[in-house]
Order: sequence, then C-alpha cells, then structure tokens
Amino acid sequence: MANPEGDKLWGGRFVGAIDPIMEKFNASISYDQRMWAADIQGSKAYAKALEKAGLLTKSEMDQILNGMDKIHEEWSKGTFLIKDGDEDIHTSHERRLKELIGETAGKLHTGRSRNDQVATDMRIWLRDEISVLSGHLNRLIKTMVERAAVEIDVLFPGYTHLQRAQPIRWSHWMLSHAVALSRDAERLDEIRRRTNVLPLGSGAIAGNPFQIDREFLRKELQFDAISLNSMDATSGRDFVAEILFWCSLCLIHLSKVSEDLIIYCTKEFGFVTLSDAYSTGSSLMPQKKNPDSLELIRSKAGRVFGRCSGFLVTLKGLPSTYNKDLQEDKEGMFESIDTVTAILQVAMGVISTLQVNEKTMKNALSPDMLATDLAYYLVRKKMPFREAHGASGRAVHLAESKGVEVSQLSLDELKTISPLFESDVAKVWNYTNSVEQYTAAGGTARCSVMSQIEQLRAWLKGRQSS
Repeated sequence: MANPEGDKLWGGRFVGAIDPIMEKFNASISYDQRMWAADIQGSKAYAKALEKAGLLTKSEMDQILNGMDKIHEEWSKGTFLIKDGDEDIHTSHERRLKELIGETAGKLHTGRSRNDQVATDMRIWLRDEISVLSGHLNRLIKTMVERAAVEIDVLFPGYTHLQRAQPIRWSHWMLSHAVALSRDAERLDEIRRRTNVLPLGSGAIAGNPFQIDREFLRKELQFDAISLNSMDATSGRDFVAEILFWCSLCLIHLSKVSEDLIIYCTKEFGFVTLSDAYSTGSSLMPQKKNPDSLELIRSKAGRVFGRCSGFLVTLKGLPSTYNKDLQEDKEGMFESIDTVTAILQVAMGVISTLQVNEKTMKNALSPDMLATDLAYYLVRKKMPFREAHGASGRAVHLAESKGVEVSQLSLDELKTISPLFESDVAKVWNYTNSVEQYTAAGGTARCSVMSQIEQLRAWLKGRQSS
C-alpha cells in the first residue's frame, strides 16, 4: 500500500513503507535542526518571491509568513516538537506549517528543491557563525598585542630546534603568534565573502521555471551575490571545505602557541605560570598543576584535521550535482566551528591571565646565545661573515674546552682566534645590546617591536570600523 501523499517530500513515487533502520540511517534532523532559524529565514523570503511571481496570493503569503513566525516562536521558546518521520529540518518545518495553516503550506515548495534549500540554509548559518568566530579571534589578537605592549622590556631565550638560539623580547614571541592569527582573520573574511553567495532559486539541478526573482531573494536574504550556475549552486561545497581547512589552519597556529606555553610552564623552564582557572590537578599526585587547557587545544586540533580530511575524501569521489553523500557536510562543519569557538575563548583566557616570571626568563639567558653577536662584531670589523662565523665557532669551542662561558675568555685568548678582537668586544656580552641591534622591520629591537604593535593596533582598529 502506498504511503499517503505528502508523508515525505519525495513520497509520491514510492510504494510501501521505508525500512525503519533505513529511515533512521537516512535522517539528518538530529543535527541539521541547528539551522532552524536559517531555514525559516529562507522560507519566508521564498514565500515573498512566490507572491511576487504570482504563484501565491497575498493572503496565502501572509498565512505562510505568519505560520513560519509561529514556528520561529516555538523554537525560541523550546516548544517546537520534532516528530517521527521528520527526516530533516525542511521536512519538519513543512509538516508543522501544514498543521498550522493547512494545505496552503504545500505551495511553499513550488519550484524549490531541498538541494537549493539546504545549500541556502548552510550558507546563512555559516556566515553568521563566521561573524562570531571573527569577533572571538579579534579579541584574542588584541589581548596578545596589548600584553606585548605592557611586557615589551622582558627578555628571554628564543629557540630553534628547541635549543637556545638568540635573546629576544617576550613581546616578540607573543606578536609572532598574533601575526599568524591576523592572517587567519583575513582568510576568514575571504571565506565569508565566498560563502555569501545565494543558491536559492536554483531548484534541484536545472534552475527555477517560475520566473522567481533571484535578485529580490538576494536582497531579502542579504547575500552579496547570486550563484552563476544552478548545477554548481546545489552541489558546490567549497565553502564547507574552506571553513574546515580554515579551522584546521587556525588550530595549527593555536596548537603551536599551546605547545610553547606547555613547555614554558614546566618547572624545568618556569618562564610562565598558568592561572589556576585554566589548569587542573592530579587525582593521585597533590603537587601537580597540569596545563589541561593548552593540552586540550593541542589535542582537539587533531580532531578538526580529521573532519577536514574526511570531508575532502567524501567530495573527491562524487559525480556532478547533488548526491546524498553531501549530507555528511554538516556534522563536521558544526563540530569544527563549535570546537574553534570554544578554543578561541579558552586561549584568550589563558593569554590574559598568564603570569610571566621575568627573573627566571632573564636567568635562562646564557653567553653562548651571543655567539652570533660575536660573529657580527667581527663583521663590523670588515671580516667576511663566513669567516666570522667560523671564528665565533672556534671561540665557543675554546670556551667549552676550558670549561668556561665564552664571555669569560680573555682578550688574549680571543686574539689567538682573530687579531680583530679588541677591548670593545666586552660590549657583546650584554643581552639588551644584543636585542637592540635588530632594528630592521620585523626584528626584536624595542623600536621594531613597538612598530609591530602599532601596526597591529591599526589593523584591529580598521577591522572594527569595517
């Protein structure tokens, strides 16, 4: 026996009931209900477009708009009831609309497919979430920039290969991560622009035959542009792939911050102390203070990477236009954005409450970190850099063989390496002098770091006014 017409949005052609296991397997309502507000927004705009095209009377349009407003109110109050057979958010809304206004509800889907409907819902939902992400990211960057300004005179070891390399300003380290995150913010702006393209009015594949005014829909739904091709509009998920990659790249940057701070807050380093608000203890060892906030940022990055790579694999095997595989686009997008939204807030809390142990940082500086400065000293005496590099290396080796710091070598001992060493070599063994020589744009000298701070402040101000 055939199912009654309308039980499913696609039900007229089928005979017999769907297997309950298949029905559950096929349904997406458990997660796509998150787009309820976007679905209502799109349906209301489409109802107006149908009336404009002469496919609804003014009275019918008003019934639909009032019905959708009632559904919005039910969602807002938490009283909307999802019923068995509600395959997805679109089915659920159409079912409820019919309960509220009767057969007129069946006219809302005229010329519209769930293919262009879901693509529209996703783009509306995502552009709103991008605005939230952007706000959190801007606040995190501002926190880092202002912290860098306050602590600009703190020096500590810079590392390459996790080995002490050269003295730098703590602020220089902080800004290195702020700059990376600023690129993430700019990429997010670009993704929003490409996301904010209207697919509604594309139908299932071939377009809309009812002279629907897509420019009207664009303005009504506040999209920046209209999709150029209906086949691409209903199947294109570049915007999902882009936001998943964006989440992955942003978390690469935040994982790097976390890894550094995890190391810096160990007792072996002791450069920073994490606030109790972002730490936990051990169930066995009372003395432990674990940087769980940072470890979770680092670990959750891996899960987001998996969502990104998994979705790309799904996309690569698809033929043209819409396929049910694309139902897999939502859970990864929702989860990844939820994860990054939480991480950005936690990261801002960690950075804003972090205690810097300036004395420990200063004590970690060692004369061997000035070996490059010793080479630069000889370069300023007109020795070619490659020779100067070798001479400095020999000085380090000599100090190691004597069991002393390189700064403790006498002038006579240094002269055995090069006659260019003079008494003014003593000025090399000063950490402030070391960082202050890097005055070129982007360097760790105070003036250069202040320039970076001012540029990022101006950049942030520009984003607030745009």
